[in-house]
Amino acid sequence: MPAAHGASVRIKDIVDYEGVRENQLVGYGLVVGLHNTGDRLTNTIFTRETLIGMLNRLGVNIRDREIQLQTHDVAAVMVTATLPPFSHGGGRIDVTVSAVGDARDLTGGTLLVTPLQAADGEVYAVAQGSLVTNAFTATGAAASVTRNIPTSGHIANGGVVEREVPVALGAGGIIHLSLFNPNFTTATRIANAINRHLGSGMARVEDPRTVAVDFSGRDVAQTLYRIGDLTIEPDTMAKVIVDEASGTIVMGDNVRMTTVAIAQGNLTIQITETPQVVQPGPFSNGTTAVAPRTQINANMDSEHRLGILREGPTLASLVAGMNALGMGPRDMIGILQAIKADGALQADLEVR
Repeated sequence: MPAAHGASVRIKDIVDYEGVRENQLVGYGLVVGLHNTGDRLTNTIFTRETLIGMLNRLGVNIRDREIQLQTHDVAAVMVTATLPPFSHGGGRIDVTVSAVGDARDLTGGTLLVTPLQAADGEVYAVAQGSLVTNAFTATGAAASVTRNIPTSGHIANGGVVEREVPVALGAGGIIHLSLFNPNFTTATRIANAINRHLGSGMARVEDPRTVAVDFSGRDVAQTLYRIGDLTIEPDTMAKVIVDEASGTIVMGDNVRMTTVAIAQGNLTIQITETPQVVQPGPFSNGTTAVAPRTQINANMDSEHRLGILREGPTLASLVAGMNALGMGPRDMIGILQAIKADGALQADLEVR
């Protein structure tokens, strides 16, 4: 049975539906209209060749005079987008444009028609439009300021869907619900909730991540709507996550610890350099020299004593006990690792 203190969540907030997924699109194109901040064509060969090829397709032949092509108002870019599920032809999607050459700023540029392909090599959308970078660069004689990333821009609704991705929702009469956080207990509670409200034997647990739902003789969209609004109390694993780089510690509600005794002391070494300038005496023909002076202080923190961290039935009592020992996050990381090695931490410890 779910714990009395658990938080109820909707099933649609913790699962994905089989076959309902996004698709990544990518394309290569040109941005024009830059204010002398584009690629240098003498250094970026692919930009020059792309520009010449585009001009040839538009009826402008400059192949014989390409060495005179010195414009700095064009930049080669990669265009990326995400095609949402159930997108239809003519729909609009957002696109992101990123420089691939030595362009300094894409602000004010316009992306020319760029086909966007998926992993299968087929074109699913076409992008074009004016870029917005939300960045600026100011340069002076001795300093410069850059805010955000001027070589990456965004075009809201800049892509037009040309091809739909068919979604066979509930093909074969069965659809699978995939849990974001695999857990046998949570999967069982989902299956029990579906069977209790929509019909006995309709759902079954296949593995900790997957719940299979039988849609035979039912309207798929209406049934998914009803399943998504059902609420359960998801189970959480007893886990402690430690990020040593930032000193962050995250504990789950089910973390428990048996009684342990802890002694933790700190050694602080302070080194201070105070070089002293020595001046020669008058008329001594001497030279000015710098005499190094180093002071070293070692401090053993003797105020910390052996403390007892008693077993606590809740996460709140565990945190209160650790705080009572006067430990900071950095100290707690080392102590948690030692407690886990001792076997007193009844949780999985993940160090990143």
